Amino acid sequence: MTRKEVLTYVGFALLFAAIGAYVAARRNVPAPVVTTPPPAVAAGPVEELFGQSMNDASGASHALGRWKGKPLVVNFWAPWCAPCVAEMPELDQLATASAARNINVIGIGIDSPSNIAEFATRLKINYPLYVAGLSGTELARKFGNSAGGLPYTVLIGADGKVVKTYLGKLKFDELQADLNKLQP
Repeated sequence: MTRKEVLTYVGFALLFAAIGAYVAARRNVPAPVVTTPPPAVAAGPVEELFGQSMNDASGASHALGRWKGKPLVVNFWAPWCAPCVAEMPELDQLATASAARNINVIGIGIDSPSNIAEFATRLKINYPLYVAGLSGTELARKFGNSAGGLPYTVLIGADGKVVKTYLGKLKFDELQADLNKLQP
């Protein structure tokens, strides 16, 4: 072995020893304290619903927070959806019959304001119909409608928790049984 080779090996040995000493010294250094606040927790779908304002079929804006603290049936629908239109008269009857029990029904329309206004004028639905446009689809997805199908109905208890969701045309005897569980 030549002197040059020995010096090269010694140089590498010293380099690796220095790296080892540096790593060992860093292990004993306490981790820095993070003082940044934790990221904000995303609101759940009920809070998001109650935090929104939507226009009704006539164009007047309404804060949906007014339904907070009351049992609520939220029906996502569209005028071009035949099962949606078919169940609306029964939902209207349910809304009238349940008003005395402080159970409310609202419809969130997924279509243009003009189409929903024309539909509301033609069918004379008495429960509130709101216009969400395509953002209503995203809100329904947050409630669990991953398929994006309509109609989609969400039953929310007075405590603000989702009690049950229904995809497709409602079975009103099932919905009524679920409503009866909410209040004595």
